[in-house]
Amino acid sequence: MARVLTPRSEDFPRWYQDVLAKAQVADNGPVRGTMVIRPTGYAIWERMQSEMDDRIKAAGAENAYFPLFIPESYLRREAQHVEGFAPELAVVTHGGGKQLPEPLVVRPTSETVIGEYMAKWISSYRDLPLLLNQWANVVRWELRPRLLLRTTEFLWQEGHTAHATEDDARRYARLILHEVYEDFMRDVLAMPVVVGRKTARERFAGATSTYTLEGMMGDGKALQMGTSHELGQNFARAFDIVFSGPAGGQEHAWTTSWGSTTRMLGGLIMCHGDDAGLRVPPRAAATQALVAVVKAGEGVPEAAARVRDELKAAGVRAALDDRVDTPFGRRAVDAELKGFPVRIEVGPRDLAEGNAVLVRRFDGSKTSIGLNAIAGTVVETLALDQRALYDEALARREAGTVEVKTTADAIAAANGGGWARVPWSAMGADGETRANAAGVTVRCLVRPDGTVPDSEDEPGLVAVVARSY
Repeated sequence: MARVLTPRSEDFPRWYQDVLAKAQVADNGPVRGTMVIRPTGYAIWERMQSEMDDRIKAAGAENAYFPLFIPESYLRREAQHVEGFAPELAVVTHGGGKQLPEPLVVRPTSETVIGEYMAKWISSYRDLPLLLNQWANVVRWELRPRLLLRTTEFLWQEGHTAHATEDDARRYARLILHEVYEDFMRDVLAMPVVVGRKTARERFAGATSTYTLEGMMGDGKALQMGTSHELGQNFARAFDIVFSGPAGGQEHAWTTSWGSTTRMLGGLIMCHGDDAGLRVPPRAAATQALVAVVKAGEGVPEAAARVRDELKAAGVRAALDDRVDTPFGRRAVDAELKGFPVRIEVGPRDLAEGNAVLVRRFDGSKTSIGLNAIAGTVVETLALDQRALYDEALARREAGTVEVKTTADAIAAANGGGWARVPWSAMGADGETRANAAGVTVRCLVRPDGTVPDSEDEPGLVAVVARSY
């Protein structure tokens, strides 16, 4: 495999680019910073969408769609918001061969346009909470693009909600944080994310609170996997989102927004991948078990098709590879690159003995197993390997995180390829500035027990510090 992929230990960024290309996950688009997500990558993204969408709907939100083009004046209504996004905006000034009467911003996020319609749709406390989500693409003009991680155009879901009280808005932002994002990342992506609060410096433009989920990648860097924001009444005031309360008076709504992107696909690759390619957690895999015909003839293709059907009947997402015109070794390498959790190899000699070979992508182990036991064994193996990937990632994060007492030590640890936990009281905003100058950021603030603080001013908070993507 060394001839296929650059070893991770030798050059992690090069390894990542090799995996994207050789596993046919994604390619660069024709415009700098854009990307083409190939079927292998998009199939995983569809699994992510499905799992996330179920959780979002269980949280009470409904899917809708809002325009790609937003009048520039909308963004200017919320000063912090437009200031935060100004360098990243793509603006359309001409259409139909004519200059437009007002420039249009290509959607960088939808707080402003959704705020406009919330104001239109909300009149009474009975209309609240209004819980919306959309699956869409957005554009942010990225100066240093990297496929799936930072691209000018990317795919995401963005949720936007309006509430009658600050407490209800905060409760919902936390609900999304934990019961949608954290649950999905832990139980489907097998990633042990640190969940915390962003500092004022790192807060979303226009938000009063930003909560984040941070994952450690294979090289020790952090990746922000998703965020949930309390927007207070900032956007409600800017867009006049008001409602009549139970006593009849007019009040501004309290709003939230939250999002996760195709960056999660890049995170999955960098968290679990190895020198043979992708390792897709079984619950995130579009194909959980690939049944491969080693050699045609002697009833092998027919037996392999039966194995696939039995696996499907057992609830396993299974596919058949019967491309015997392609050498089996090449197909096996391709299956490893694409990270199928389990491969079932069916060949003449094993079949003559009533067996097939089960190959686990997690550790590369191979086991001969009776055909009548394959379905049950595969189901059990998928569950074991889902947990094993999580445990491996958790052990790596714990081994790569150190407790320090000063900003200087935190910077040194982060620049040494790991994470640091440092008392926020010892670091503070001044220490954060020094860290940023050294290419290091405070990823989030947590309580000593790892829970999410209600305020940046809580005593005893711990800053999680790292280099990041």
